[in-house]
Amino acid sequence: MAPLKHNKLIDQQKIAKRVHELGREITSFIDRENLKDELVAVCVLKGSFVFFSDLVRAIDADLATEFLGVASYGDGMKSSGEVKVTLDLTSSIEGRTVLLIEDIVDTGLTMEFLMKTLQARKPRKILTCTLLLKPSALKTDFKPDFVGFEIPNDFVIGYGLDYQGFYRNLPYIAQVQSLN
Repeated sequence: MAPLKHNKLIDQQKIAKRVHELGREITSFIDRENLKDELVAVCVLKGSFVFFSDLVRAIDADLATEFLGVASYGDGMKSSGEVKVTLDLTSSIEGRTVLLIEDIVDTGLTMEFLMKTLQARKPRKILTCTLLLKPSALKTDFKPDFVGFEIPNDFVIGYGLDYQGFYRNLPYIAQVQSLN
């Protein structure tokens, strides 16, 4: 694959700082609302794995981890609007507090789908956290409980986010300028 032309949008120091802040915010909320019992953090694969790993270590609470695979982009740069489950949870979330961790919310369709899917499994509560939010791209009323950064409606890569499976290993988030 030819390299993508991209510009750094959020450097790794800003990401690290914000992830630690999010960890403190989530910890405070969990403490305040008495939600520590049966807390399970759910990583939405594949794009969230880097953020998830850093965030769960910044949360000061005992928690279990689960992984849920979904796909809505395919090989393109825009969401197809169709969400496919590629990996399901391996344990029950009934009666538990779920912290659903996503890399990016753009249209909101994936998170709306996940919320409906997980609500049917009767958790105590579902909290949502996304590293990136594109407010101008939203097609639903979905609003995450915790947001790392609001960004413009541009295609981004790095820190777990990819283009055709590549660029997840960039330590920063970059806006793609062109495909050649």
